[in-house]
Amino acid sequence: MCSHFRPDVMKTKELLEKTGISRQVLQQYLVMGLLKEKERTEGGHRIFGEDAVKRIELIKQMNQSGYTLRDIREVFKSGIS
Repeated sequence: MCSHFRPDVMKTKELLEKTGISRQVLQQYLVMGLLKEKERTEGGHRIFGEDAVKRIELIKQMNQSGYTLRDIREVFKSGIS
């Protein structure tokens, strides 16, 4: 499956370009459970949906407002987001 044929998904590189975060930050979000991949390609590459862009933008806004990533994770776990 290639994201070029599915407009509702994007590969990691596309997600990084759209959101302006680094690969390391993305990895941290994934490890902390702040973000989840939608699926993987047959080759094992992560695929993300447009909802990932919105989620990252929310994380960035909350972080800029003074929330730590741990705080944000707790907010997400509580079902508020």
